[in-house]
Amino acid sequence: MQRTITAAALAVAGVLGLSSAGLAADAVRGVSDTEIVIGTYTDLSGVTATWGINNANAWRMAFDEQNAKGGIHGRKIRYIVEDSQYQVPRSVQAANKLINRDNVFMLVANGGTPMNNAVMPEQLAKGVPNVFPLTAARSMYEPFHPLKFGQFASYYDQIRAGLKLFIETKGIQAPCAMYQDTDFGRDVMDGVRDQLAAMNRKLVAETAHKPTDTDFGASVAKLRDAKCDMLVLGTITRDTNQIVGAVNKIGWKVTMLGQSAIYDSVVAEVPGGANDGLYAMTPALFAYPDDPRPAVRAFAATYKQKFGRDPNFAAEVGYGAAGAVIQGLQNAGRDLTVDRFVKGMERIKDYVDIFGSPPMTFTDKSHHGSTHSFLVMVREGRWVQVTPEPIGYGG
Repeated sequence: MQRTITAAALAVAGVLGLSSAGLAADAVRGVSDTEIVIGTYTDLSGVTATWGINNANAWRMAFDEQNAKGGIHGRKIRYIVEDSQYQVPRSVQAANKLINRDNVFMLVANGGTPMNNAVMPEQLAKGVPNVFPLTAARSMYEPFHPLKFGQFASYYDQIRAGLKLFIETKGIQAPCAMYQDTDFGRDVMDGVRDQLAAMNRKLVAETAHKPTDTDFGASVAKLRDAKCDMLVLGTITRDTNQIVGAVNKIGWKVTMLGQSAIYDSVVAEVPGGANDGLYAMTPALFAYPDDPRPAVRAFAATYKQKFGRDPNFAAEVGYGAAGAVIQGLQNAGRDLTVDRFVKGMERIKDYVDIFGSPPMTFTDKSHHGSTHSFLVMVREGRWVQVTPEPIGYGG
């Protein structure tokens, strides 16, 4: 009979310097002869639901496709998703359920920087990998931990590369910033401040807001009066649209640069071309459903048929990430343990998804897949690639 490892047993194992990685395959949490249990907590009904829903859908689609092929070494993937509503308490509650009741082998695609930061200490102590969370914060892969895997260039990497490019090529003299007063927003701001310091520049002015704030008129007026010639945005989708709307309302012509959290169709498709000219740095490019590549068209068609909507960028990110996790599980072999899964991921070299994202590579010293990103902009309701190749800031 298969043995079950309880949370208490794992805690004792941790004290003894052990983890589920060192136990026999028939004792590994979330692994049986027939299935691998994988979990996600993400926003399905909050302010970032357009990201969480589509991302989780794509993970499920990839796992369903793999299960239809026979699974992973004879095991099917059972995928469980919990709604966090982009709230830390709800995320902690959902993670506790997934880890302690559902006994997941790993957590993937967990939504939100502050949510992951709050959950990870206990999660990692129990030997549960945190793989490709739906955030590009540096804390997802730094400091190095064998059970942490980051998918793409961080917000920090992205914004440093973009800010450097604009200062060097666009003559920006008075950069300012608007950001969410969260772990996510502060990570973006670390990149802003470090890049300006490296170039012997200063931030002219800044404003911070809560993720639930909706009125940005006063903040925008303050930055206009400071004579900013660029706004760097540590924002996501809803607050981005509201900020751009406030900028347009007062007729202010200013360069605006965000990062991958704004790289979404709900930002590009604001009616009347209101967001045209908005820039973003993104670690991967969104392939529209009319993309000519057969694999991309097939993905988009299947996704729409399955979920009743076109895939957005978060969906493509999820599908590509799920493919890498499947590869890591295949590399681990039939005798699956956490340790073998980690080594399986570390065997991935130059993994490329069907959307043309920068290649991902993992080693026993780095679990950060890529550090480069593309500059894109909104033009006539679509995101358009600006830089032909992904760029970095040289750090």
